Amino acid sequence: MAACFRMSNLGALSYYLGIEVRQEKEELTLGQSVYASKLLERSDMAECKPCVTPMEERVKLTKASTVVKVDATLYRSIVGGLRYLVHTRPDIAFAVGYISRFIEDPREDHWVAVKRLLCYIKGMVDHGIIFPKTGESRLQLTVFSDADMAGDIDRR
Repeated sequence: MAACFRMSNLGALSYYLGIEVRQEKEELTLGQSVYASKLLERSDMAECKPCVTPMEERVKLTKASTVVKVDATLYRSIVGGLRYLVHTRPDIAFAVGYISRFIEDPREDHWVAVKRLLCYIKGMVDHGIIFPKTGESRLQLTVFSDADMAGDIDRR
């Protein structure tokens, strides 16, 4: 018995797996503002004061922290949500990777770093990735690197 498949035209892509797609004449924009807002609500940070950086400068966290433990399920849920948000927010990739190191045994100082990142997202909820459509301009990738080899207290 042969299967019959029928395709239908649903128009231009506007939303896919939590990623908002805006197609304009000059650019294509991918974002997750609705997802980010829901993540802020889920973590009780919807009313937090926004900040302009995703992490405190020179923050040093360790797995050997002796500070009080936090709800590991909530920590993992929020960090997992932040990891999904990285798809359209490369600006938070380092901070999310850093706080992900502590998923096994999260402590209060680790949770403070997560809340700081959520405050940053609150202030930048509409940010995303923009792809220019013009055929004459070439896409330019700019990359920054940090060579802080001793920044990881646990593994150096």
